[in-house]
Amino acid sequence: MKDIARELGISVATVSRALKDSPRISAERRAAIQQYAREHNFTPNVIAESLRNSKVKPQKLIGVILPSFVHYYFASVLSGIEEEASSQGYRILVAASQESYEREVRICQSFYENKVCGIIVSQAKDTLKYDHFQRLIDEGVPLVFYDRICTGVNASRVVVDDYMGAFNAVTHLIETGCKRIGFYGSAMTLEISKNRFNGYKDALLKHGLVYDESITRVCDNRADAEAITPDLLMSENRPDAFFAINDDTAIGIMYTAKRMGFKVPKDISVCGFTNGYRAVACDPMLTTVEQRGKQVGEEAANILIGHVEGIIPMEKAERRIVRTRLVIRGTTR
Repeated sequence: MKDIARELGISVATVSRALKDSPRISAERRAAIQQYAREHNFTPNVIAESLRNSKVKPQKLIGVILPSFVHYYFASVLSGIEEEASSQGYRILVAASQESYEREVRICQSFYENKVCGIIVSQAKDTLKYDHFQRLIDEGVPLVFYDRICTGVNASRVVVDDYMGAFNAVTHLIETGCKRIGFYGSAMTLEISKNRFNGYKDALLKHGLVYDESITRVCDNRADAEAITPDLLMSENRPDAFFAINDDTAIGIMYTAKRMGFKVPKDISVCGFTNGYRAVACDPMLTTVEQRGKQVGEEAANILIGHVEGIIPMEKAERRIVRTRLVIRGTTR
């Protein structure tokens, strides 16, 4: 606007009013300024404008932190957040922690400096300290956690019923004749890992099967699954089924078993947890627990906007659970 004002020999205020179609500027002058702006490809900076006005009213910009952009589940959560936020007149600013605590801290600081009205976050795998989250809350920035929640701070959260999802999946494996079921999960520093492991273990105990630590592994990706599964399948007392913390890990197990000459599900049953597009792109198609990421995102955005607009008090930590469902396909008997 300064450039336009200088070229036309008028004040910046006049340019601003003309671009906003203010009746305080004559129609002829407005038309001339607007035409000049169009010819020189001028577009208003929406973020700068909202920052300028942020002392008057909070800008409708929500910060979203994903652990990763490439994971189907987080992409589906983001879709739900964006759709719900947009329907209520909010925009989103998105960043990925790439599973790094240090990067997560920097993103939180950046979002705060950019005056987001609130933050929706799933914490990084290696986040063990929560000072950066507590600082935001102390500064009056509402937080909503999803999937990987932070138990170290009192904040709203949206999760799926990880325990029951795992319990039902392992129960299905047992009811179809499996008796020695391996478990591949993430580090137990994450609440979702603890909940899914407890669901797995309790399903075994309820059905009279003995929990065996020797067939439990910390493994949550396909590459690691393909690297460690051969040893288990070559053991004398090999598993006849696997329950994995996500679909990618389950698919790694399945393809490793097939390469080694085992038939899925006749010899080895496999169950995952996500129900992403890869679950139906593999052969056979994967039995898995559907997480309903889009609904998780919608709920998270709805809670955050409720905090921002005063519908939900800041001091009230809202807790919502999205139900999972078992989707039975070709990798189980």
